Amino acid sequence: MGGIYDYLKSNGQLASNELPREDWLLAGLIHDIDFGGEFKTEHPKKTLEALAKYELTISKEIHQLVLSHAPELTNVKPSTKAQWAIFCSDSLTGLIMAVAFVYPSRKLADVKLSSVIKRFKKEPRFAAGTRRDEVAMCSLPEGLNIPLEKFIEICLESMKAIAIQIGALRSILLTTKSTSDLILSDET
Repeated sequence: MGGIYDYLKSNGQLASNELPREDWLLAGLIHDIDFGGEFKTEHPKKTLEALAKYELTISKEIHQLVLSHAPELTNVKPSTKAQWAIFCSDSLTGLIMAVAFVYPSRKLADVKLSSVIKRFKKEPRFAAGTRRDEVAMCSLPEGLNIPLEKFIEICLESMKAIAIQIGALRSILLTTKSTSDLILSDET
């Protein structure tokens, strides 16, 4: 989310009423907090309850942003740049991680943009759960107005930039040995 924000801001594409970068980052971090355990069947409508278990709260604006990543489940359709960003990037990050998994090194740092684009465009059975049609909506003028390949590049480079943090978070959240062995960067 931070990379998309930075790209839009540097290109003068953010309106003055857009949420601040920190809100984009927070929404990106917590948007699936209710995707497991007792709340899974009601995801993403239970974000507030999942956060409350840890005595955490978020603003109404961030909650709306979180809800917009799954409009078919929440009826909150993307209308702001932040909402379009979380909607379009939600399943792309999973595809990028799947590409990392098939690399011999299993390192996100080694993933090439061309590999992600190839898997996205030419191999629909690869990471079949990726909602490619939603990711491609990044290019809509009423959405982010970012060409698809540029959008994929932004997301990939953003994930590489925080690979160490992603790895630390994964090691905290994952309990299965097969997926927790993933190495996301040279620094472990």
